[in-house]
Amino acid sequence: MDWKLELVAIPVSDVDVAKAFYTEKVGFDADYDHTVSDEIRFVQLTPPGSACSIAIGQGIVEGEPGSVKGVQMVVSDINAARRELVGRGVEVSEVQEAPGGRFVFFSDPDGNRWSVQQIG
Repeated sequence: MDWKLELVAIPVSDVDVAKAFYTEKVGFDADYDHTVSDEIRFVQLTPPGSACSIAIGQGIVEGEPGSVKGVQMVVSDINAARRELVGRGVEVSEVQEAPGGRFVFFSDPDGNRWSVQQIG
């Protein structure tokens, strides 16, 4: 049996600000944006080439905005990934060497923290 991780919920305080950050700055694709009611809005965003998406919205995540730390994406070229993020206006760390690869780090407007890894 395959067990596939396909959706990670990220708590945000302002859905429109977060959606703009993830699509315009980080480059995620906006797959779905549906308002169910005044209390529920579901937005699904996917990094290019990823089988796993994130969900942001209203009434769908119980965590506090900014409480997610350590969500990680993997890329083949960390320097190119960093240049792309910087070029899109994201505040991103310098490349850091660590066991397991090379990394950069950034946060969304609420402080949810992401890492980007080049393995090896």
